[in-house]
Amino acid sequence: MTADQTATRPRLLSIATAVPPHPMDQDDILRESRALLQSRFAQFDRLAPAFRNAGIDRRHSVVPLDWFRQPHGWVDRTAAFAAGAADLFRRAAGAALDQARLRADQVDVIVTVCSTGIVTPTLEALVARDMGFRADVTRVPVFGLGCAGGVSGLSVAADLAAARPGAVVLLVAVETCTLLFRLDRLAKADIIATALFGDGAAAVVLRAGVDADGGSPVIGRGLQHMWPDTLGIMGWTVEETGLGVIFDRSIPNFAEAELRAALDRLAPDRDVDRYVCHPGGAKVITALEATLDLAPGTLDVERRVLAQNGNMSAPTVLFVLAAVLRNSPPPKLMAMALGPGFTLSVLPIMVA
Repeated sequence: MTADQTATRPRLLSIATAVPPHPMDQDDILRESRALLQSRFAQFDRLAPAFRNAGIDRRHSVVPLDWFRQPHGWVDRTAAFAAGAADLFRRAAGAALDQARLRADQVDVIVTVCSTGIVTPTLEALVARDMGFRADVTRVPVFGLGCAGGVSGLSVAADLAAARPGAVVLLVAVETCTLLFRLDRLAKADIIATALFGDGAAAVVLRAGVDADGGSPVIGRGLQHMWPDTLGIMGWTVEETGLGVIFDRSIPNFAEAELRAALDRLAPDRDVDRYVCHPGGAKVITALEATLDLAPGTLDVERRVLAQNGNMSAPTVLFVLAAVLRNSPPPKLMAMALGPGFTLSVLPIMVA
């Protein structure tokens, strides 16, 4: 970003994360999954090593482990989503506002990113009274971005902040992936999803055009690339008892084969000191390092976030960004995530 571009872009005032109250060790999840699925799914033992090889030690869920022992439909999945996602929203948003030394009634725009549950009114409306948001706050709910939602959502929020200098823009990305576990739909993708996904939320406060924020990171303009004929790589099917995961095993190979060319088209003159990547899984992280010509182990923060939380979909890259910003980051960052579409989303961030 040039000096002129930096002057008009919003600054990141704060970033906070939250996880739900039910931690689950990967060994416990594997044991429970085997008890529930082995007799139903003939290939379970062949796919069980995915739990060990996922690079995950612990995940968190909005419901306790015994919730998964019974079949669930849309009604109780949605009730659990509304309660769990609203709690995560309140805690992540409240912490981000506290860090920015702002009150909820000072927020002008709320961007809510979520792809793992549906409620109407949307989450920011459900928590508005408890949080103390103004009646005239602008609400921008965004659905369907999946794992790319953290970067794409931050891009949307940054553009809204740039268009309204002085306005306080709150981004909240919240996902409850664990609630989509199905006993009635067993395919390879379901087992891999069971081995990978967890719940969590992240919140970011942005504002443009305020000189007092001069020491805060500057958020650039986000860019996206969507590959044609790739709808079957990642997404959801809508079925009688819930959403069905579309999660193709080719994702790491696809990233290694296609990412560099797409990134070259989006940002041919990029000057990056540190990529901040969505850690979709251990194999995806390895593929990203190879594609970006990074030494093995460079994406160490991504691996730690994955190990401690699993893949939380949209919020995960914001967990990585929060950790990178806490530890004396270099000046030029590039946030990056892959998601349904199949889409690459990138976002430059300048650190003062």
